[in-house]
Amino acid sequence: MRILRIGFFFILTATAVAASAQSSETLPFTLKPLGHGVYAAIDDAKGDAGANAGFVIGDNGVLVVDTFENERAARALLSEIRKLTPLPIRFVVNTHYHLDHVAGNRIFQDAGAVVIAHRNVGAWIHTENLKFFGKNIKPEQKAEVEALGAPDIFYDDALTLRLGSREIAVTHLLGHTGGDSVVRIEDAKVTFWGDLFWRKTLPNLIDATTADWSKTLSTDGPWLKRFEGTEVPGHGDVGTIEDVREFGGYLNDLREIVKTVEEQKKSGDELVAAVLPEIAKKYGKWEFFEYFAKPNIKDMDAELRGTKRKPGDPQR
Repeated sequence: MRILRIGFFFILTATAVAASAQSSETLPFTLKPLGHGVYAAIDDAKGDAGANAGFVIGDNGVLVVDTFENERAARALLSEIRKLTPLPIRFVVNTHYHLDHVAGNRIFQDAGAVVIAHRNVGAWIHTENLKFFGKNIKPEQKAEVEALGAPDIFYDDALTLRLGSREIAVTHLLGHTGGDSVVRIEDAKVTFWGDLFWRKTLPNLIDATTADWSKTLSTDGPWLKRFEGTEVPGHGDVGTIEDVREFGGYLNDLREIVKTVEEQKKSGDELVAAVLPEIAKKYGKWEFFEYFAKPNIKDMDAELRGTKRKPGDPQR
């Protein structure tokens, strides 16, 4: 997967050369019909799309959820939509600002869509994405971030979009970045979680506040019950509400294990060495474990100690 490309926060399992060598007939994602005109586009095993996306066909138009990590994948998604319907693409919802979910925005804007996101996405899309290229960012990488298609419309807490008789609820929830949106298609019982849900996959915690995230995914909270049905993660295959609960369990387990080791006065590499085998017992077979396990431990440690940088904070 070419998502999150820089340092240990970004995974590099497919090169640009390999991607360009693919046949034009090969899709960088698997298109999965979820019923009632709702489709999930699940990133392929090589990570050629960088993340998951999807779309909803309504009475008078189409709504797209996220636009992948590159324009090639976005064009392929647009092409697949055109095979299914001639209706105009009215809306794109960015679930958060990370590059692997927004890099195809301009493809859909050029096709006539209005891009909608939480207000923080507009503040961060051209600034916070720079950090993923490291300290020695190249001019062409900086230009790539500056050229990202910014959202056209922002919201703060929630909004409802209509495609004729179909209503799509967009809700701001806390946890992954501070600017996350969940997209719910109630008549189809489908929820697009963005990166608030990673199915059997370790998440990127670079921007996360797991204390808030755990509340969002709490079994005692309002959201899991309200969003029960078919659950589309930002990474990993389509799942169920039990998969969402399991992912929330990972965040809780990581927090408790790191906290326990901190109380033993361990820090740095010693803390990582103590925590890693404990989380491996239960989650060692999850996707991205080898990439994100150690960074997850360090990010959780920083959050618990109150030293973790959040999006919008000054660069350290």
